[in-house]
Amino acid sequence: MDAQLIAFTGIAAGMVALPGADFAVVVRNALASRTAGLATAFGVAGGLLVHTALAVAGLAAVLVTMPVLFRTVQLLGGAYVLYLGISALYAVRRRVSEESSRTPDQVPPEESKEAKEFGRALRQGFLTNALNPKAPVLFLSLLPQFVPDGQPPLPRTLVLAALVVALALIWFPAVALLVDRLGRWLRRPRTARAIEGGSGVALTGLGLALVTGPLLR
Repeated sequence: MDAQLIAFTGIAAGMVALPGADFAVVVRNALASRTAGLATAFGVAGGLLVHTALAVAGLAAVLVTMPVLFRTVQLLGGAYVLYLGISALYAVRRRVSEESSRTPDQVPPEESKEAKEFGRALRQGFLTNALNPKAPVLFLSLLPQFVPDGQPPLPRTLVLAALVVALALIWFPAVALLVDRLGRWLRRPRTARAIEGGSGVALTGLGLALVTGPLLR
């Protein structure tokens, strides 16, 4: 057995499962529907694919060594996460307003078309992860540590990168399906408002930290 590969798998699994903006967006969209949750999960995996591909190609090193470019990515990522957080908080307010004005015999509005919902959620998941400014530093510093001495780095880093994306394709869809499975309870008005509000606060806080914080290096 490849001890280094096993160690990397454990570390990568912990990184992928660590709660953050990706997790919050997947949970929030999975509350809307299974389609939205899974689309967000696939989008997050797509963002990770971008980061790992950049690390393998060495382009992440360019980003890290250019403070202006790095700060631009950091600001863009923070602004987008902040936008998602404020949108979630606004959705909670709108939900409360709709529920208070709806008469008992009214039926809640029909959900958006599935194709449109899938595309929007996929985009949200992808951008949330792809604009994460900490990911290039993380992958650039982590991947080379698990390339054995004397072994060509490219094939090995490709395997490590593929492993990270595979773990994301397991973890985030599993989170989305779990939220959907618990949907009857999680989608109760009070519970849904609490979860969406919590996600909104978390995303807003993360976005503000990225936008106003020091350069992440």
